[in-house]
Amino acid sequence: MASLASVQQAANTTTFAAPRTNQHSHSPHLSYALQSPRPSLTFYKSRLLCSYRTPSARNASPKIYRRQKHQNPPNERKFNDNNRSNNDHLPGNATNVPLDVDLTSLCNEGKLKEAIECMSQGVFADFGAFGALLDSCGNLKSLEMVKKVHDFLRRSPFASDIVLNKKLVDVYGKCGSMKDARRVFDKMHKRDMSSWHLMMKGCAANGEGDNGLSLFQQMKKLGLRPNEETFLCVLAACASAGTVEEGLLYFECMRSEYGIVPGIDHYLGVIDVLGTAGHLYEAEEFVERMPFEFTVPGWKAIRNFARAHGDVELEDRAEELLVALDPSDISAKKMPLPPRKKYSATNMLEEKNRISEYRSTESYKGAGYDKAKGLNGQMREAGYVPDTRYVLHDIDEEAKEQALQYHSERLAIAYGLISTPARQTLRIMKNLRICGDCHNAIKIMSKIVGRELIVRDNKRFHHFKDGKCSCRDYW
Repeated sequence: MASLASVQQAANTTTFAAPRTNQHSHSPHLSYALQSPRPSLTFYKSRLLCSYRTPSARNASPKIYRRQKHQNPPNERKFNDNNRSNNDHLPGNATNVPLDVDLTSLCNEGKLKEAIECMSQGVFADFGAFGALLDSCGNLKSLEMVKKVHDFLRRSPFASDIVLNKKLVDVYGKCGSMKDARRVFDKMHKRDMSSWHLMMKGCAANGEGDNGLSLFQQMKKLGLRPNEETFLCVLAACASAGTVEEGLLYFECMRSEYGIVPGIDHYLGVIDVLGTAGHLYEAEEFVERMPFEFTVPGWKAIRNFARAHGDVELEDRAEELLVALDPSDISAKKMPLPPRKKYSATNMLEEKNRISEYRSTESYKGAGYDKAKGLNGQMREAGYVPDTRYVLHDIDEEAKEQALQYHSERLAIAYGLISTPARQTLRIMKNLRICGDCHNAIKIMSKIVGRELIVRDNKRFHHFKDGKCSCRDYW
């Protein structure tokens, strides 16, 4: 005779292979689950049902499903109704779906929204499906989708799984929400080195380098010994926080205190620390003192930092060295290239259960247009001066200033300010790189409106708050 414990154990096995015989109705675990009036077994019924998805079990599955449907007692129906009411905020509750949908395949096909809709209908997600769902969320950088998957994960048997929780920390960081990442991290019952590394990397990528360095100190107090990857995360946090001296001290203590020989990636990390802070002369000197020849990625970093900080001479020297190290770059430049496809700037304002799209090529004459115009006047009073170098059209100066005023990210922010509660953070997703003028303008906007404005362009997250950006004006 099967028991509740044996049913749970059978349902929680990671391999869902149906028996080779066709007499599935005689499975003791399944029979006990289907005949029991206990509402607590509803989840395990669905899970055992999903285990019968092999070709040999297809004939039995409809019978099992009908048996479950007809033998659903009143207390269990009430339990299922409560479950459905908890998912009312999710899309797709109006249509029934089969319980044997392959969620992993849907994710691999890029149908994340459909997969989440199926889960809201009661389709069970196993360990692999949750991993695929979180990977898809990370690729899309959609915080709304991550939170929906996280909600399902919290109510599943995998809620405390260390691997899935680490994925959550990583995905929340990729979506620019370190608050959510920290909540997951703090609730983890076990944290290995990779867990700490993911948190530190996320802090560095989202402009919270000080928090990343604080995590490093906490990790050491717990007795965890730093390794090569740890110091890569620490150097990235120093670059984000702009702590040059601290970054150099950590680089030196790698060898002296922990016996770790720095690799090329650690030297590149120091270049990032120096270059982000604008210490270009020190960065060039550091390259010359390296014990091995600097590589192409290193000189590309030097060139980009010089370009960002306006050092034309260093940029030219780095470009010459790049050509010397990679002669193929010359032939590539000499080859005729097809005309590049031009993409129009598109911005999406992510609101609750809705995403609004804005394009700079469209004509806006509504409230958002008026709000952008009003903001422009406030920004000028706060010291904003339009940088018309970013307008490439051959038009007069006044027309250039007007063109900058209605860039798509500014229209998206303007609409968000009038359509969301005061002080609420706005999240904007942009398909192209944010221009320098809009970057300066949004910094001033964040100070005027008193909100955090998060803009994700095709390079990174920009967290604008109190007139400052998390990227420290380098992106």
